[in-house]
Amino acid sequence: MAIFESKADTGTADSRVLSLRSPVTTEVIGEIACASKEEVDAAVQRARIAQPSWAALSFRERASYMERMLAVVLDKQDDIIDQVVSETGKARSDAYTMEVFSSCDSLCYYAKNAAKMLKPQKRRVHGVLGFMKRLYWEFQPLGVVGIITPWNGPFILALNQGCQALMAGNTVVVKGSEVTPHSTKLVETLFLEAGLPQDVFQVLLGDGQTGAALVDADVNKISFTGSVATGKKIGAICGGRLLPCTLELGGKDAMIVCADANLERAAQGAVVGSCMNTGHYCCGTERIYVVDSVYERFMKLLQVGVENLRQDPALGYDEDVGAVFWDQQMDIIERHVNTAVEAGAKVLVGGKRNDGQQGLYYLPTLIVDVNHDMEIMQQETFGPILCVMKVRDEQEAIQLANDSDYGLSGTVWTGDDTRGLELAKRMHTGSVCVNDMTVTYGIPAAPFGGVKNSGVGMVNGEAGLRGYTQLKPIIFDKSPNKPMQSAFPRSVKQIEDLRKFSEILWRKTPIGKWLS
Repeated sequence: MAIFESKADTGTADSRVLSLRSPVTTEVIGEIACASKEEVDAAVQRARIAQPSWAALSFRERASYMERMLAVVLDKQDDIIDQVVSETGKARSDAYTMEVFSSCDSLCYYAKNAAKMLKPQKRRVHGVLGFMKRLYWEFQPLGVVGIITPWNGPFILALNQGCQALMAGNTVVVKGSEVTPHSTKLVETLFLEAGLPQDVFQVLLGDGQTGAALVDADVNKISFTGSVATGKKIGAICGGRLLPCTLELGGKDAMIVCADANLERAAQGAVVGSCMNTGHYCCGTERIYVVDSVYERFMKLLQVGVENLRQDPALGYDEDVGAVFWDQQMDIIERHVNTAVEAGAKVLVGGKRNDGQQGLYYLPTLIVDVNHDMEIMQQETFGPILCVMKVRDEQEAIQLANDSDYGLSGTVWTGDDTRGLELAKRMHTGSVCVNDMTVTYGIPAAPFGGVKNSGVGMVNGEAGLRGYTQLKPIIFDKSPNKPMQSAFPRSVKQIEDLRKFSEILWRKTPIGKWLS
């Protein structure tokens, strides 16, 4: 539902009804009533009441619900794809791989591994204190987690983060995008079908005001995926409330093609990395830097790859690049391409809307002669656009790759793993993939997050899962029946003895280092 518009007021000051249109046909396909602040608060309160019972379940019991949800997703996979495609216009193959397969993988992974990741741990106490104290780590659920998701992965982004929060013992309230509301609501519907207790996972329909109400509500954490501007506002509010938050705010990912790269594979990676999901994913390839010595050969392969992409909803699973999901994103794509051309960039393939399609279709586009003065190389385009720059060597490529306000992910293409690792370490990003498009989010064990304007915090993996908990250290004294050594009254002799002991530990002998 890429186009939405306000309809007539329904009678109250907080009533907002949005009319929804298909990005494939631009025809009206439904409407939603936005949840009010009162409705948001009521949903959070229901989640608050449900949370203690949910947290009291064992990991095995929580995992059983995830396993049931996995079975339901597999049973209803065609329904999920139909719903997502109707709202987004994405290629059906993207809908399957991103929304269905990834959801199954996430549910299976956290059902199996969450207990191990969040298991209470006995930790070693360093130094001489180790003779006197025992330390345990306990991971406790936060309570109610508010999750705000975007329109580019409306099913998977709600399910994946929600699954992690649930396995950690929290209850969840999700506000999905107003562009794709029913795809996100479907996650709640299927969880209930899987037997999840009422109010443990709720999805609210609404717009930015609904999301703002959720941030202001009585939640214990906000996990937000979306724009930098909105993320900064949410971060400021959470900071004022001392409320934990995770902000995943998109990127302007760079791809570096080294002189020794497998050029055929690199060209394939560039096309998929830029055009998968119509280019609507936060770690999509948006800047490509190619070493001079292989530039011409690489460009021939790349141009053929882009020209051969298929775009037509009638092709079903054979379609490569779907519609642009949202009319406002189409405006950004067109502005970025047009202003780049006006500034001297050259379009080799595409560069305009697909006149052969009725809806919001933009042709896969290959652009050269771009530079960092252009908006298309600075701001997130979020479309099926490949921008390529020729560079002298890998050193210049790294400098240009790091010349960005974003830092989510990136890719390096080389025949030398050692070179790939060294270049990956030098990229100012949250993650890097070598000889592959960015797949970090699709690997549940890999923590995912960015630096700079790409956000704060991590989702996924052990780090992401633990982010939905409060780490509580619990310390025991090994001699609870003896007098406390630090008890009052204090004396000069005690301090002098401690001074002498400090000298022995850390200056006169290596004992202190051995025990640390």
